[in-house]
Amino acid sequence: MKFLISLAFKNLTRYKRRTLITAGAIAFGLMMYIFIDSLLLGLEIESVRNLKWYETASARVLNEDYWENRFQRPLDINIPDPDSIISKLDKNGIKATKRIEFSGDLILNSFDFGEDGNMSVIVTAIDPKKDFDVFNFDSTIQQGRFPEEDEDAVVMGSWLAEDIGAELGYWITIVTRGNGGFYEAMDMEIVGIVNCPNPNVNRTLIMMPIAVADEYLAMEGASTEVNIKLPESADIDAEVIRIQNLLNEDNLTVMSWKSMAADYLAIAEAKRGGTSMILFLVFLIAAVGISNTMLMAIFERIRELGMMRSLGMSDKKIRIAFMFEAAGIGLIGSIMGVILGIVINFWIVNYGINYGDVYRDMDIGYRVQAIIRGAWNFKTMGIAFFAGIFISTLVAFFPTKRALKMDIPSCLRHQ
Repeated sequence: MKFLISLAFKNLTRYKRRTLITAGAIAFGLMMYIFIDSLLLGLEIESVRNLKWYETASARVLNEDYWENRFQRPLDINIPDPDSIISKLDKNGIKATKRIEFSGDLILNSFDFGEDGNMSVIVTAIDPKKDFDVFNFDSTIQQGRFPEEDEDAVVMGSWLAEDIGAELGYWITIVTRGNGGFYEAMDMEIVGIVNCPNPNVNRTLIMMPIAVADEYLAMEGASTEVNIKLPESADIDAEVIRIQNLLNEDNLTVMSWKSMAADYLAIAEAKRGGTSMILFLVFLIAAVGISNTMLMAIFERIRELGMMRSLGMSDKKIRIAFMFEAAGIGLIGSIMGVILGIVINFWIVNYGINYGDVYRDMDIGYRVQAIIRGAWNFKTMGIAFFAGIFISTLVAFFPTKRALKMDIPSCLRHQ
């Protein structure tokens, strides 16, 4: 066996150009596999983070009848005393904030916007004292500021403001139905524009103080939801059960971000299947390239193979020697591929790729606004490393077996 390994090593050094070309093909395929996997994993991780930071929080307390009617955003199906819930959660070290979410019509006046118009919108009323403890909007203000507690003012998502031509100091009117069914018109000044990493928020966000919404909508201190922030390492399902038991109120339900984002997760799962196919195709292309190069390398050496057989070397030992040689090429290619993968991964993780122009005009489902960053996945690197060696060794078996079916004179005459 030692002789066969030594022979394989000598052949690797003797055919340096062929070894480097074949190893380079392996390295490129593995590098692309690592790169694409990193990019897709980074998309998923950042999407989930932005979903929790700007849309769902970690968990949410709702009236048990609210969720099935959530698309109507009913104000009468509410939490009557959200402050007591927040106080109870706070005593147990859990950060929480109340919100009111309602739908309405946004009326644009010609004095500020150049022409009259209207559009359907969803408005979120927040508690300026508590909201930033749960959501991460405090660092997203692009222009202006957030409104004061009792100020008739709103902040808008940057893409929404751009679409309607809104600027700081412009006035809008929001027409909606209050708690009880009456119609209410609210005149609001735009005092801030928000630009956050979540494209869904940038497209739709209109945010106002909850005290102002409470007065206009006759909520009498009630809210439609209480949002909760949990540590990233927390077991969400276990924490939801714990909070549900802690509140111990029959008319309230606690939902995790996974339950609220079930549609997104279903889409993400479907895309994961599609991306797995892409990764498989990338790997298949790499395998075909390796196979083709190994086939050429072996068939170019049929005369050498015939010489070895004529000197009394058994077919089994010849096959093993060629497979050791292929494994050596695979090892070199795998090392190069993983190193190149780490280098390109370092760049994609730290700097990313800017797809802002693409995301601005279409929704691809992921909660990433512009820059796509990768993520480190050492499991994928390990799979790529060993797969490169395995594929190289495997593809050497079949052409060697075929070549060994030729008789010795035919091998020696082979051109």
